[in-house]
Amino acid sequence: MIETDLLVVGSGAAGFSAALTASHAGLDVLMVEKEKLFGGTTAYSAGVIWIPGNRHGRALGIADSKEDALTYLQHEAGNRLNLELANAFLDNCNPAVEFIENNTHVRYEAVPIWADYHPTKPGAAQGGRSLLPLPFDGRRLGKRFGQLRAPLRTMMAFGGMMLGRNDLPHVFKMTRSARSALHVAGMTARYAVDRLNHDRGTRLTNGNGLIAALALSAEERGIELWLDSPVVELLQSDGIVTGAVVRREGKPQEIRARRGVVLACGGFPADDELKSRYYGHVRDGHAHRSAPPPGNRGDGIRLGQSAGGALAEDVAYPAAWVPVSLVPQPDGRTLPFPHFYERGKPGYIAVDPGGRRFANESASYHDFVPAMVEACRGRNETSCWLLCDHRAIRRYGMGAIGPAPLPLGPHLRSGYLLSAESWGELAGKIGVDSQELQNTVRHFNANAARGEDPDFGKGTDAYHRFNGDPTHGPNPCLAPLERGPFYAMKLIPGDIGTFLGLRVDGHARVLDSQGTPIRGLYAAGNDMTSVMGGTYPGAGITIGPALTFGYIAARHAAAEAAR
Repeated sequence: MIETDLLVVGSGAAGFSAALTASHAGLDVLMVEKEKLFGGTTAYSAGVIWIPGNRHGRALGIADSKEDALTYLQHEAGNRLNLELANAFLDNCNPAVEFIENNTHVRYEAVPIWADYHPTKPGAAQGGRSLLPLPFDGRRLGKRFGQLRAPLRTMMAFGGMMLGRNDLPHVFKMTRSARSALHVAGMTARYAVDRLNHDRGTRLTNGNGLIAALALSAEERGIELWLDSPVVELLQSDGIVTGAVVRREGKPQEIRARRGVVLACGGFPADDELKSRYYGHVRDGHAHRSAPPPGNRGDGIRLGQSAGGALAEDVAYPAAWVPVSLVPQPDGRTLPFPHFYERGKPGYIAVDPGGRRFANESASYHDFVPAMVEACRGRNETSCWLLCDHRAIRRYGMGAIGPAPLPLGPHLRSGYLLSAESWGELAGKIGVDSQELQNTVRHFNANAARGEDPDFGKGTDAYHRFNGDPTHGPNPCLAPLERGPFYAMKLIPGDIGTFLGLRVDGHARVLDSQGTPIRGLYAAGNDMTSVMGGTYPGAGITIGPALTFGYIAARHAAAEAAR
């Protein structure tokens, strides 16, 4: 038997936050990860955190307050908002992030124009709450770099070069700006050198850079991380969780955790049974592709339930939705590509299987999928078509296809992208009514030429415009689709993680069906229920709470140890 103070199950943002906080509080910590790679869903993510009233925003002169943020959350989640969790998050999110930045290699920056996703609601911010992690040099990890989960292959250029949010404007302008061309050339040259010694680029951005920085910090603290070591059972004595049984190198290993166990296993986006139970369109037999890693099968939730923990099922949505396209691979498989950005650019519209627009394309990805589901209600499948003209695809790209000068030919040959010289011809290729599609485009174009969208209001608030092109007017999100060839890409529902999880209190303690804390058992990240009640108020509302409740759990465990 091995003894430690705190056992952390999972190696995403929540797990590393708990482990590092506990270590700095003087506890012995052991992390275990079921996969052979560490990083979890966070390694796939943008790494953004939603932190109202943060010091980076204040340094830019952005006024914000807990009261404003709570007002916004109340308008977002309504009676689904758990005030105890919301207050715990808002009271602790800034201390948590300041602890992380002061004691690890992680660094964040504010984006002053990155608005909340519904910026016209009371309490919403027009920017500053979402923090972006700075790039990190993966070479600093040494041999550990090979154990870091790589991002989704579809999200990397040339099969291995990461692009951060701040890189994208340069990519879009690389053929029209000398400064942007130099920026892209510098990244590409660095990548070419990296590939001489590594399987992918070592300039890490987004969540990959966040996890790498946390992992190096944990290694420097002497925190052990066991890979390929799933937890198979929680141990209890007199109703108190005292440790776990871990399968390591094929053999059961009993771990005694004197101060408790933190479950941070990433929710259930790869579990077909749970998705069928909670995702309505999946239950109806319609296609869905989750973006998170395939090992996220609800292990933490089931472990919590085995110890008496209860699920908090009253959420607005069970998952964080995102539309995805399926990118063909050389071996015949397809990989999902999450569509976060180009829908809001000028020159794009989305139509349902009948050839009609059904949503504001510049709205958040989480809002777009329910609109797609509703538009396809009663149909044989849930899907839509993202359309654009030649000017748009060459300037901004589409899905996994980069802008000019990157080629379109391979994607046309694989069937990932469809094209035609006329809308009538394209309608035939995608199987929608030709006259309906032509009427839709004609109506949209007439309004877009004036910078207007009376049907859905594309480009009418700060979040829409953030996703648009600031150099394009009069509306940064609107342009007629009029220069052929014309292009279409099929989108289906996907997710970037689950919201439905274990019920916890403001100390991150797992609760039973009566609302009583289970001593010695904590949950953070996507294993705990959504702080926002299953809504999606802004960029970073999963990783922000993950870092925060990992911090809260560890501090509570350390305080218990001191008694």
